[in-house]
Amino acid sequence: MHITVWKQKIQLLESLNKDTELLSENSFGFYFTSDQAFSKLYLKPLNEAFAAEAYEYNKGMLINFERELIEEDDQEYALDVMQLFNGGRCLDLNQNVWIYAQIQHSIVLLKEEYAYDKCSYIVLKTILKVLMLQLIRFQQTHYAPQELDQKRIYEFLKLMETHYLQETESSFYATKMGISEKRLNQILKEKLQRTAKQIIQQRQITEAKRLLIRSEATIQEIGFQLGFNSLSSFSRFFKNQVGESPSTYKELHS
Repeated sequence: MHITVWKQKIQLLESLNKDTELLSENSFGFYFTSDQAFSKLYLKPLNEAFAAEAYEYNKGMLINFERELIEEDDQEYALDVMQLFNGGRCLDLNQNVWIYAQIQHSIVLLKEEYAYDKCSYIVLKTILKVLMLQLIRFQQTHYAPQELDQKRIYEFLKLMETHYLQETESSFYATKMGISEKRLNQILKEKLQRTAKQIIQQRQITEAKRLLIRSEATIQEIGFQLGFNSLSSFSRFFKNQVGESPSTYKELHS
């Protein structure tokens, strides 16, 4: 893959501030702070910003990448990454010296490959995948005090990835999981600060933005792919969520 192509999918920067230009709002981000040799990690989920505290650290390592980078691999891995970013906005990496050392080593390898004049996209993506798997292991080891609820969140996200194009009501997922709709929303609200409906809508918006930028389909066809029965209903939903029409978004970002 040519360098100009993969650099649209991933970037590494050594600082983060309010003026830092990310690849897109629809991208993931890690920010490792420089204090105590990358002891804190801040996470930026899709369509969100970093926690305000992250901007207090002028120096660090920012790893910013597009969603499609993880979707090129298997679904289980993509779901684990989604769970990582939805599981908390800041991780204290000092809690496990062994995993912490592995994470630091992966960051060094990633920086070296990114700076290499013959950088390989495959190598870069592989190192990033190793780093994310290390972080997933760290999170599962130290940030899962309520194991049942964590499993239910994972189950919901897995079901949603499979069915969100056809099923947009939270009652469908609650029934599939064998719990009440009220309990499902309580768990999600407590852990992810969103209801099931809000998470499903966020996923629809994420896919809509991706298709508007990457796909050759018409806006009406994209709306139908996402389960809307008319162009007007899709346009109204998109504008309510994003603040601009699908056609305006496509024109500005394509």
